[in-house]
Amino acid sequence: MFLDLFYALRARGVPVTPTEWLTLMQALAHGLAFSDLVRLYHLARAICVKSEHLYDAYDQAWLEVFRGIETPAQIRDEILDWLKNPVLPRELSEREMAMLEAMDLETLREELEKRLAEQDGRHDGGNRWVGTGGTSPFGHGGVRPGGVRIGGPGGGGMAAQIAARRNFEAYRTDQVLDTRQIGVALRKLRRFAREGARMELDLEGTIHATARNAGEITVLERPERKSHLQVLLLMDSGGSMTPYSKLVSRLFSAASRASHFERLEACYFHNCVYEHVHRDLARWEAWAVEDLLNTLDAGAKLILVGDACMSPSELMTRWGSIDYGHQNDLAGIDWLRRLDEHFDHAVWLNPMRLPLWSHPTVQRISDIFPMFELTVDGIEQAMMHLSGQRVEPPDPPEGPVRGGGWRHPNAW
Repeated sequence: MFLDLFYALRARGVPVTPTEWLTLMQALAHGLAFSDLVRLYHLARAICVKSEHLYDAYDQAWLEVFRGIETPAQIRDEILDWLKNPVLPRELSEREMAMLEAMDLETLREELEKRLAEQDGRHDGGNRWVGTGGTSPFGHGGVRPGGVRIGGPGGGGMAAQIAARRNFEAYRTDQVLDTRQIGVALRKLRRFAREGARMELDLEGTIHATARNAGEITVLERPERKSHLQVLLLMDSGGSMTPYSKLVSRLFSAASRASHFERLEACYFHNCVYEHVHRDLARWEAWAVEDLLNTLDAGAKLILVGDACMSPSELMTRWGSIDYGHQNDLAGIDWLRRLDEHFDHAVWLNPMRLPLWSHPTVQRISDIFPMFELTVDGIEQAMMHLSGQRVEPPDPPEGPVRGGGWRHPNAW
């Protein structure tokens, strides 16, 4: 069973090593779990899990292995009743020990299960030498060296309940971002240069110059660091993006509060970018994409946010826009290509999970822009890509999802 936990952890991406596992086995051999599954739950997590981001995966692995190992709810009352009139376990006779040694493990298990099924009350002794308490080598009336206690306080029920609460689900790095995490991830785009007339104290240079000048104070100054980072944030709104509106709002809030951007432009579109984007969520204040491209140079970072799901005609054909009265003279995919050609670095953040990216328009758009999931891991990879590092985006699944045909997860 313990080895099953090791493989369950590895299967869920918890990088537990054989050395850590052997450390856990040594801890168990020294009795640090005290025959208590709740203590084992915390002990194994302390030894095998290196980051709180993996606590939720640990809980899921624990449930897979230990769910169903339950302690009867009435066991505490039974123990208290027994303590009122305790009968200490006796030592087995030579004949009884010989009978035990003659049995193989499978026979012992069968005898134990048989006694558990037969026993319907307290059993402290009598002429039966195999029981589940008192004189039994199987029971939890006393724990023999090398044995396993059955039931007792602190059993699997409580430990499984702790794991089932999923208290650490919010710590996962593959979950969608909150505002603070978005802000932390966006700071990975910081780019500073020293130029301009405003000066600041160069503390490190002053110390070195003073030392070289035999202790005579020599103050050095240098130009203040300035950020030259420009970001264009284009966000899909309405329709199938409505369930993600809170997430998009958090992204906009975090980006607006970021202090390391020289310039941030945040605009909205519906399903696909055409000749106009909008400066407001209601999409009243239009901004021509041609003017946008003339305003921002190629060094600005382009971040598009959306599920990339739409009718293929909206993406691929002229006059394919779904908005009433809007006739786009240029196909949406051509506008996306123009954005990609203009900006040196661009990414697409998709709030849908990767297995749902099999829609044909998602696949076509991911051929133009590197597409990442809108999760902690995904946005960190996207920021690394925008910074010029080589990061391979995930590959969308090919073909329709299982079940014949594709259906958006937010559809009725």
